[in-house]
Amino acid sequence: MPRLSEVIAALEKLWPAERAESWDAVGTVVGDPDQEVSRVLFAVDPVRDIVDEAVKLGADLLVTHHPLYLRGTTTVAASTFKGRVVHTLIKNDIALHVAHTNADTADPGVSDALAGALDLRVVRPLVPDPTDPEGRRGLGRVCELDHPLTVREFAARAAERLPATAQGIRVAGDPERVIRTIAVSGGSGDSLFDQVRAAGVDAFLTADLRHHPASEAVSHSPLALLDAAHWATEWPWCELAAAQLDEISDRHGWDLRVHVSKTVTDPWTAHAASARPSPTTLPTSASRAPSSSSSTGAPN
Repeated sequence: MPRLSEVIAALEKLWPAERAESWDAVGTVVGDPDQEVSRVLFAVDPVRDIVDEAVKLGADLLVTHHPLYLRGTTTVAASTFKGRVVHTLIKNDIALHVAHTNADTADPGVSDALAGALDLRVVRPLVPDPTDPEGRRGLGRVCELDHPLTVREFAARAAERLPATAQGIRVAGDPERVIRTIAVSGGSGDSLFDQVRAAGVDAFLTADLRHHPASEAVSHSPLALLDAAHWATEWPWCELAAAQLDEISDRHGWDLRVHVSKTVTDPWTAHAASARPSPTTLPTSASRAPSSSSSTGAPN
């Protein structure tokens, strides 16, 4: 059975901390380097529901994509929700390790997992890492479809393949336009429009698109935009990362039991659809995203 320090060393080879953005907060947040690790849980968010799941599972290590403390703190008091997370982890001997922007640009990384979930062929990074001589690392991915689809058809594929959320998939642009090349970026991607336009792709799938950048993007060109939930675009990485750790465990004879959380931690819980696309029409229907899903496959 490996010690935490051994498992963390393996994870650092996959996602070196020095490749994270300067503003990011990655690495080990909680954990004794000498504690033994037998069970690991991967998740997107280090929130209370996930920590409770780790406790119930009997995990020794929780690996999340999003940091717990991104902007620092002056307290870990249990009266605060993040402090309660820290207390729960320590009381139950559960370590927490974060791989964020260092996992975004990895090879393979977050956008490779997103492309894989959408059955896209990765061509190259959208924003190449200049320190990678092979040109494989970087932010986002430029991809090709296996065969041309309309924007509407590809949006339906994304809605089917990605974990279900209240938001679903929003589309900007002509739904009937035929597309062949797509840029993808897990997480917030509207800072990448210049690179997307330079890539000459037909469509861009990401998350957290804001009104003005999206409006300007579709005004500049026939580029189609597909806006998915932030959590949904990053969850496929958890399965990729778990598979990578499984392979390392097998190679070292660690016999780790590696799990991926199916708990939906997207903060949005309901969506009220307009009866028709008119600003004077009040919402008439609503649907609620599930809090969890079946034990196999993506959350639904």
